[in-house]
Amino acid sequence: MKNGIILAFGGLAFLAGCGNQGNQASNVPTQPKWQGAPYHIALDTQAAKPNPAGITIPDIKYTANPDALVRRASLVVRFDASGVKRDQPVMDQMIMAPVDISGAEGSLPADYMDAADQGLAKLLGAYGMKGKIKVTVLLAQSSITSHAGDDEINAKRLSDWLPIELVFKGSHRAH
Repeated sequence: MKNGIILAFGGLAFLAGCGNQGNQASNVPTQPKWQGAPYHIALDTQAAKPNPAGITIPDIKYTANPDALVRRASLVVRFDASGVKRDQPVMDQMIMAPVDISGAEGSLPADYMDAADQGLAKLLGAYGMKGKIKVTVLLAQSSITSHAGDDEINAKRLSDWLPIELVFKGSHRAH
C-alpha cells in the first residue's frame, strides 16, 4: 500500500510537471498571420505602356489581409513639389475617386491607372514640372474626402506609402 501511494504521488508529480511545461509553451507569443496595414501594395514589375499624358504610374498590385477585405478603395498620389517656385501653396496630392476592388489579391484596373496618370500629369504640368518626380502612393478607404489632410489620410489608410520615382516629360496631347 505504501508503494501504491508513493507511485500515485509520483504519477501526479509527473503529470503536474508536464502541465507546467505546457503552460510555459503557451506563453510564447505567436506571430500574427498578417502584419502591417490591411493591404500591401506593390508595383507591377512588367514595363508599363507609356501614357500619352507624359507620365506613367506602373500598375499597382495589392494583397489583402483576408480578415480585413474591403470592396472599394481610393488611390492617394503625392508628389514632391519642393522644386515648384510659387508664392501660393502647391497642391501636392491627388485623391482618386473610389474604385471597386475584389478578393485578397489583384491589381487596380487599367482605366483607373490611366485616369491617375492623366490627373497627375495635369497637376505636374500646371506647376511647370519636368524630369524625375518623386511620387508616393497608397490605398485608402473609399470614404476619404477628395481634399483630405494628413490626419484623415492616416485614419483611413489601408496600405503603407509606396515610393516611386517617375519621369514626367510633359503632355503629348492637348487637354
